[in-house]
Amino acid sequence: MTSSNDTSTEAQKPKKQLLLNAFVMTTPGHLSPGLWHHPRNKTDDYNKLKFWTSLAQLLDEGGFHAMFIADTLGAYDVYKGPANVEPVLNSGAQFPVNDPLYTVPAMAAATKNLIFGVTASTTYDAPYALARRFSTVDHLAEGRVAWNIVTSYLESAARNFGLETQIEHDERYRIADEYMDVVYKLWESSWRDDAVVRDREKGQFAVAGRVRPIGHQGKYFKVPGPHISEPSPQRTPFLFQAGTSKAGTEFGAKHAEAVFMGGQLPELVRKSVDALRSTAKQFGRDPSHIKVFTGVTIIVDETDEKAQAKYKELLSYGDREGALALFGGWTGNDLSSFSDDEDLILVDKPAIRSLIHRWSSTVPGTEGLKWTKARIVEFLSIGGMMPKIIGSPKTVVDELERWAEEADVDGFNLAHVVNPGSFEDIIEFVIPELRRRGLLGTEAEREGATAREVFLGQPHLLSDHPGHSYKWPIS
Repeated sequence: MTSSNDTSTEAQKPKKQLLLNAFVMTTPGHLSPGLWHHPRNKTDDYNKLKFWTSLAQLLDEGGFHAMFIADTLGAYDVYKGPANVEPVLNSGAQFPVNDPLYTVPAMAAATKNLIFGVTASTTYDAPYALARRFSTVDHLAEGRVAWNIVTSYLESAARNFGLETQIEHDERYRIADEYMDVVYKLWESSWRDDAVVRDREKGQFAVAGRVRPIGHQGKYFKVPGPHISEPSPQRTPFLFQAGTSKAGTEFGAKHAEAVFMGGQLPELVRKSVDALRSTAKQFGRDPSHIKVFTGVTIIVDETDEKAQAKYKELLSYGDREGALALFGGWTGNDLSSFSDDEDLILVDKPAIRSLIHRWSSTVPGTEGLKWTKARIVEFLSIGGMMPKIIGSPKTVVDELERWAEEADVDGFNLAHVVNPGSFEDIIEFVIPELRRRGLLGTEAEREGATAREVFLGQPHLLSDHPGHSYKWPIS
């Protein structure tokens, strides 16, 4: 028998500290086509440095952990195609797109704590060049850089890089696996920790014999080395990855330190999380050494009613052609040949039927409804394919807590509908509620920390990570 003053084990259990990434892209229209011209949106200034430094300062001071910058290397040109960019031009739907890496040093100089996760492809970028660029930016950002590893998937990108068509999916991951061996050797194995002495009295910058070539000769790459950059604060930037195919899950379980997973329902995301953590064990890694993020779009206001009204007002700015162009780019399917009132779950195209069936059974509030082009446009116009959380601070944080528990995720990639407007709302309404519930730490706890120290508590690759085995020990 226990007294009324006893505290249960469950009540004593510390709350999970959630990690928050602002999900952005260096383009006018990321996941909400047409919203670029909303009064609270400034992404038409995506090509101005001041836009990015101001956004970084907002996020840094507001309590976000990282800015996660998506990228693509080709236009979404399937809708009304082939190779038709007209639908994406009017809406700015992920076209044009600038290189995401170049703004990072300026944003880092304007902030104290914010981490910058930058997407870069293993398919179209030489590992020697990529290793140099990330070492450079990790130096300039004092260790606040992460690499989101992708293999790229667009036919338009393949053509623009001189290929007839994309490299086959699993082959891209085989290439990426060797690619990682190369960059680990460059980052971890080429320079000893004590190679750079900067001895001004002797006039000696680095010590001969403490820098060596890597001599990599593999199936896909030949890179003699040595690495042209001295070791940066993290050596290897913190490693993000996204992908839930079998090959993608295996790659992430082996190499990633954080994985981005998507899904409409937490119980479905949980299956992917469990598969990832199980596979990580097979690679000899501690599953807790991989942080898992899922993507959500938040529309928040003082009350549920105000948030719903805000959603409807935002939706009025959506661009139909842009939404259908995004659908074509993400799925490879052109919907232009179907009529507006046709139920797409019944069409004679298995890939479309399968996707629409999945949405009809998982997207809240759509059970039993026809999935016409109009419904797809409405669904994709606000936050793309991400689940939407609409409501008061209590409603939103209740749902974030539910996702964290049921999906077993460590944090969220928070998509914007308007930028900076959506992030301003999250900072005003959501972050204070998270802190009130003890779900979010303070900026002071992260000051001066590298990306890996924030996410995993250590400055360098953990001992169970495959890249750690390449480290050149000091004799």
